Amino acid sequence: MAVLSAANQIPSAKEMTMTAKPGARVFALAFLLALAVLAAASSATWAEDRTITLRLGAGSALALERPFKTVLVGDPNVVNVRTRSDRSVVLEPLNPGATNLVFIDEASIAIANIRILVQGAGAVPISYRAGFADE
Repeated sequence: MAVLSAANQIPSAKEMTMTAKPGARVFALAFLLALAVLAAASSATWAEDRTITLRLGAGSALALERPFKTVLVGDPNVVNVRTRSDRSVVLEPLNPGATNLVFIDEASIAIANIRILVQGAGAVPISYRAGFADE
């Protein structure tokens, strides 16, 4: 850090460079280290978010990229979750509605937050044109 003299003279560029260089290096290294730690912590704590729509009567397998230890089910009356491995589950829709599944890893960090929408089994709409089949 440059210090002004009693006469309040501005230090020369050489004085500024020579005195600021070691401090700037330390600051830059500390900043980069803090940025790297922040990036690593952020990527580890941000959960994967997505939505899955299911129909009653049609289960579905779900695979995650990372292993999980625990699954939290927001509303167990909407979907049943059976664990197949530390990276996959089977989802069984129980009732129409919406819920969330939060997957937690060994370090108690949420690695996935998945919204589940369950729709009724109802009929699939089809198009019909009169006279087309008889022609």
